[in-house]
Amino acid sequence: MARELIHDTGRHRYELRIDGALASAADYIERADSISFTHTFTDPKLRGQGLAGEVVTFAMDDVEHSSTLPVIPMCWYVGQWFDEHPERQTLLTR
Repeated sequence: MARELIHDTGRHRYELRIDGALASAADYIERADSISFTHTFTDPKLRGQGLAGEVVTFAMDDVEHSSTLPVIPMCWYVGQWFDEHPERQTLLTR
């Protein structure tokens, strides 16, 4: 199984593809003063495997290294991810 994490800047989305098919994604809106994560999705057949967490971790790593904007977790899953990763909370307040 080929796994690929992608930042699709044109679609404002971070994706996890497995064998070329979309398995999970995190959508965002970038504004002048913040990056709002608005929605996460995992293929229903693949839920429960931690794929959304993998995508959100990839997205937060990318935001941390490529931007100085704070993250606004508008999606419940991204908010929960931050609750479970208190060491990454500085992304919310920078």
